[in-house]
Amino acid sequence: MSAKTPSGMRLHIGILGRRNSGKSSLLNALTGQTVSIVSDTPGTTTDPVKKPMELHDLGPVLFFDTAGIDDSGSIGSLRAQKTERILERLDIGIIVTTPYEWAEYESYLYNELKNRNIPAIIVINKCDLIEDSPDLFDCLPIIDGAVIKVSALQSRGLNQLRQAIIKSAPRFFFDEQVILADLVKRGNCAVLVVPVDSEAPKGRLILPQAQAIRDLLDNHSWSVVTQETELARVLDSLAVAPDLVVTDSQAFGVVDKTVPRHIPLTSFSILFSRLKGDLVTQAQGVRAIDALKNGDHVLIAEHCTHHPVKDDIGREKIPALIRSRQGQGIFFDYAQGHNFPEKLKSYQLVIHCGACTANRREVLSRIQLCTDAGVPITNYGMTIAYCLNILDRALEPFPDALTAYHKALDHAEQK
Repeated sequence: MSAKTPSGMRLHIGILGRRNSGKSSLLNALTGQTVSIVSDTPGTTTDPVKKPMELHDLGPVLFFDTAGIDDSGSIGSLRAQKTERILERLDIGIIVTTPYEWAEYESYLYNELKNRNIPAIIVINKCDLIEDSPDLFDCLPIIDGAVIKVSALQSRGLNQLRQAIIKSAPRFFFDEQVILADLVKRGNCAVLVVPVDSEAPKGRLILPQAQAIRDLLDNHSWSVVTQETELARVLDSLAVAPDLVVTDSQAFGVVDKTVPRHIPLTSFSILFSRLKGDLVTQAQGVRAIDALKNGDHVLIAEHCTHHPVKDDIGREKIPALIRSRQGQGIFFDYAQGHNFPEKLKSYQLVIHCGACTANRREVLSRIQLCTDAGVPITNYGMTIAYCLNILDRALEPFPDALTAYHKALDHAEQK
């Protein structure tokens, strides 16, 4: 992956700790660049600073230099809140402290990372200021992770820290992350149905469509890209049936009627639910639509921050489908970007976008928040297919999710 690798496909690494522990100096030393302002004045770092880079033996990563979690005052509280929200997106947390100063702030951060199942690396920075001492680690609790002595100023210990990052990276980051290549045999074809409308800016494809094409190219498969209006002619022109048809979710109904039943069909949104989140949990969650009634609240969560357009899929099409099925008195709230609410108990359902711009950890964090609150969560593609009564077909390429969906339906019927 090059420097232009989308942030959602990078390993997210947070540099955390109290003010003036040397977090910004550490990031600058790791990257070999002046990314963050360094000052002896506590609280210099305000909003989290992001730095994409390539880490040798690991690949594309995204570092976050965060404000001190111990910041005080009203402005400091806002900075600390932004730092805490970063935790939802981290694959690895680096807690930076200084010799003999491990205290409640560091313990809080370590426990937060541990509770979220995020690997933690402890960095004792500014070790150039003291003589090497055998009791340096005595103030630390029992740590499940690496503890590295570092001098960011003298660039000491950085190689050990890089190796600790590599060892701590989640297994899924090293596994081949495919979007649809495992569903299309090498050398075979997939048909991608891409409507050209107000949600597709002139002159380019949206991210999931472009990434799906690249995924097929990497697999030495080939793709045919068409609008839904030309789909029938495209299928008739192919000498061999495609292994898969993938559609934008908003065209699901038309495409389902056009594609012969023996050809597998799904949507970009469902593919990205598998790539970025938990397809099984979201397939189970979709059955909650049938329990919605007038007065209930549904949260629509879209990770990107585009301005709503006419016939917007999240703001207009999905609410219209659900209201026509379950009642006009259902209320919809909206969350955009990284602003996902922590208090979810007022909602009867959360419907998430495909999360093509998010990283996997952030989506899994949101799914876990919903699970902890007892609120079902599903996604755009599954919601539309369910409302159109074609979700069985859309999940057929994913047997585990299809089985979970049917078990959830059977459970709901037994109730």
